Amino acid sequence: MSLASQTRGPVSLGQKLWQINWGLVFVVAMAGGIGLAMLYSAANGSFDPWASRQAVRFAIGFAFMLIAALIDIRLWLRYAYLIYFATLALLVAVEISGTIGMGAQRWIDLKFIKLQPSEIMKVAMVLALARHFNGLSNEDIRRPLYLIVPLALVLAPAVLVLKQPDLGTAVMLLMVAGAVFFAAGVMLWKFGVLLALGVAAVPIGWNFLHEYQRLRVLTFLTPENDPQGSGYHILQSKIALGSGGMFGKGFMEGTQSHLNFLPEKQTDFIFTMLAEEWGMVGGLVLLGLYVLILAYGFAIALRSRNHFGRILAVGLTANFFLYVFINIAMVMGLIPVVGVPLPLISYGGTALLTVMLSLGLIMCVYVHRDRRISRLGLSEDAG
Repeated sequence: MSLASQTRGPVSLGQKLWQINWGLVFVVAMAGGIGLAMLYSAANGSFDPWASRQAVRFAIGFAFMLIAALIDIRLWLRYAYLIYFATLALLVAVEISGTIGMGAQRWIDLKFIKLQPSEIMKVAMVLALARHFNGLSNEDIRRPLYLIVPLALVLAPAVLVLKQPDLGTAVMLLMVAGAVFFAAGVMLWKFGVLLALGVAAVPIGWNFLHEYQRLRVLTFLTPENDPQGSGYHILQSKIALGSGGMFGKGFMEGTQSHLNFLPEKQTDFIFTMLAEEWGMVGGLVLLGLYVLILAYGFAIALRSRNHFGRILAVGLTANFFLYVFINIAMVMGLIPVVGVPLPLISYGGTALLTVMLSLGLIMCVYVHRDRRISRLGLSEDAG
């Protein structure tokens, strides 16, 4: 029974639980299980220090995911701007008194967890843009002046993230915003204009890059020029990927990772370790799970009968895709190395919880897929 038939009366918690897409929940749980197994292997057969903490965070994230799915979608719409500006305030707080790590100022230390607001902003920005575009008509979206506010919603956090500095996350924010603008109905020629301006600005932007960012680009082009220095990470990653072969060396048998040749094996380069131990087959299994999650996300977006839910699901699914694409392309040497974790697999706190929350919001769109919402945010079913 769909929620469409329940709109004349209140929907019980049990009915909402029944409406949750449990197939998607199962796929997410499987991917999370693979992540815990790889962190166990990364610690040479020990749950400490990574797998045990990740298990707790995954359990908390799993609860967040289900709670987010059960919350009335109109509440997410109502408080979208509040969530966005609260997260923007956190980004400003990072700029003022954030914790510095690995040469960047990106975290707020809450003692029990180091909060990274730039990760939360990926979800908050999509929520704010979905609310904004939900309130516009098709004619409004075609007018350039009506795009000033959503562009400001995107550029404000992107500039703050660039100052941390975190070029990878800033680029992700812009790309996710592009997916949201497309889903909202912005005409393609406007994307062409922005792309042309972006390409023209590359020579100017190069001069504003930090020295380590320029080095990453140059290393991407010729990593073999400095195999023991700047090119070490990507060369060791390629060696590990290739040595896994078709079926891998076996669980906890990877030489590059367990002999500590592979750096950051528990975070950014965890896919490389998986491919070394489980080979191409293991890598394809994980990619298959990711494809299922993406298919669920886009199918839910198409199924939604309200514009807010449709835009929200497209934006968050695109964000999940970029996590996967950027991380795997990075460890394969297809793009420069950036600090983007592999979702549900890499060790981390804020990134994992943010991904789980975004999946919960996609499920929320599915639960309320038949609820019609007016441009003012009111339920049309309620009259």
